[in-house]
Amino acid sequence: MNVILFDDPTIRLNLYPFTLTRPVGAIRIGILTIAEKWERWLKSPVSFQTEGYLAQKFPREGGKDELLINGALCPDAELKATVNALPQGYFLVKDALLLAARNPQGPMTERNVVEYKKSVTIIDQVWKIFNQNAAQLRTDFVLVTSGRKSAGIHDPHTRIYNAADIFVEEGVYIKGAILNAETGPIYLGKNSVVQEGAIIRGALALCEGGHLNMGAKMRGDITVGPWCKVGGEVSNSVLFAHSNKAHDGYIGNAVIGEWCNLGAGTCASNLKNNYAPIKIWSHARNEMASTDLQFCGLMMGDHSKAAINTAFNTATVVGVSANVFGGGFPPSFVPSFSWGGGEEITTYRVDKAIETARMVMSRREMNIDKFDRAILEEVFRLTSPGRAWEVNG
Repeated sequence: MNVILFDDPTIRLNLYPFTLTRPVGAIRIGILTIAEKWERWLKSPVSFQTEGYLAQKFPREGGKDELLINGALCPDAELKATVNALPQGYFLVKDALLLAARNPQGPMTERNVVEYKKSVTIIDQVWKIFNQNAAQLRTDFVLVTSGRKSAGIHDPHTRIYNAADIFVEEGVYIKGAILNAETGPIYLGKNSVVQEGAIIRGALALCEGGHLNMGAKMRGDITVGPWCKVGGEVSNSVLFAHSNKAHDGYIGNAVIGEWCNLGAGTCASNLKNNYAPIKIWSHARNEMASTDLQFCGLMMGDHSKAAINTAFNTATVVGVSANVFGGGFPPSFVPSFSWGGGEEITTYRVDKAIETARMVMSRREMNIDKFDRAILEEVFRLTSPGRAWEVNG
């Protein structure tokens, strides 16, 4: 069976800035990306059906028996059984949303549609990445650890509560920390590091190669993606991979993409002073839109950076390859390839941004390849209308 995760165009636009640089199914939520979840549930490799400029990095693999699955759909046992049993040429839908299709030969009709009756988890808005992270952490924990034995924690100075819900992969370094899994499971990935004085309250995933720095305060429902470095105070947030929030400062109800850096002392509000429902910038509507949430923090796209002591207002959206600095609060929407902050914003030239990305990646002994360069160049072009100073200038 050839499993293909397809991008729903409306959902993809709703998930900007994160889907500017990746397919929907490559979003991380819980321990795993959505694609990695399906690979484990179906025991089959997964490829992507996405935008043309992303397809070289995220190719679609063809085959005789093709199962197409909505890339925003998180799997569970009931869904696994249903998609596996989907007849040839049939579509699986819920409330007019296409969930899956098995070797589709033509348009949907009354005769080839199966209506899914159970509830589903669809990641169709940026805030759902953190809003659904607690549930996905618990589901992924069972998926990843079932039938396996934890390497355990052998440091006598590390305090543990509810050891049964703590799983440690090989190569983990941990000294003098506090881990409380009474509120949710704690997963420590291969070769991850928990430094002295770190305090962890589950649920939490520290993925492969991730670091929790000295004195870090992890308040629960957090994903620290592969090779991320985190310090300070964090609550209900997701960091995708290779990003740093290494110093003191607070983020909560936040989503941080890949190759981002938050300078020392950076904080991001996640609650309005009047406790009113939060609005957030919508790329789909090109205006602020209600989330109906009381808590919503920073949304930052890949390769973006914030200077020391940056103060982000509630539910600030930062695009791809933005460099945020300067006095005062940055605007609630910082377009992709912005240079500056509250006082003045200009364009971050794409060649300069790519050179910065090259230097950042080289520090992790990685190279920016031709596919990543092409993606950043296309994102620069696509997001030009959002840089109002270019349009009006």
